[in-house]
Amino acid sequence: MKRTILALAGAILIAAPLAAFAGPKHDREELVHFFSSRYPNIKFNNYVYGSMAFNPDAKAQYDSIMEFPPFTPVIEKGKKMWEKPFKNGKTFASCFPNGGKNVAGDYPMFDNKLGKVVTFEMAINQCLKKNGEPQLSYSNMKTMGVLVSYARTLSDGMKMNIKVKGPGALAAYTRGKEFFYRRRGQLNFACATCHVDNAGKRLRSQILSTVVGQATHWPVFRGGTRLFTLQRRYVGCNKQVRAVPFKPGSEVYNDLEYFESYVSNGLPMHASVFRP
Repeated sequence: MKRTILALAGAILIAAPLAAFAGPKHDREELVHFFSSRYPNIKFNNYVYGSMAFNPDAKAQYDSIMEFPPFTPVIEKGKKMWEKPFKNGKTFASCFPNGGKNVAGDYPMFDNKLGKVVTFEMAINQCLKKNGEPQLSYSNMKTMGVLVSYARTLSDGMKMNIKVKGPGALAAYTRGKEFFYRRRGQLNFACATCHVDNAGKRLRSQILSTVVGQATHWPVFRGGTRLFTLQRRYVGCNKQVRAVPFKPGSEVYNDLEYFESYVSNGLPMHASVFRP
């Protein structure tokens, strides 16, 4: 186990040229080409399954569990939260186009007025604030996590459609990209060390997923009912490489999510889902 970690830590970033600035569209095309060349038998849409795209047995287990998901009661609780009227009689649906259906794939988006990236969770808190309700903690899986576990199901099948337009948006995207490729922590890992260079390879008992497709399926339920949002996973990854993590909802993680979501453009969303 230790040898495997050290080998990955010392691996040369073969995708390092991808980190050079070339523009979002070029970045995405290069990443898709990189993975399709390395794994020609993996269909593009299958990247939404993460590491299971490389493991037929795990995918079969996933299909079986998703027929009767053990986390359905959690999503039902999230639905009640979404549909519960605010004190003024409105609901979350009043804050989003089409009542919140097929909108999550547009997030994160760059808000020129605010001058920063707005995630779907931030949009939910903006809705609460607009309607005079207390906002939710991004770290609280029992409130924000549960609510989002349902809210994102309203966009199942929607293709990721992240826009990077204007100097502010490009700067945020670039910050997210630089964070993704920058090494950190005592193990000297970058996000790209695992999810570009070693994607499809096994680390201990797990196969590493590709960055393309990573942003499409959150929140996830691990081991049955343990709920994780994407940014909670960022926290866990930073801890695993022995780096001090940022807080969910921080500008650093928002920009990272913006980058990761953009490179997943064109892939269908599917939430909430089981993960081993």
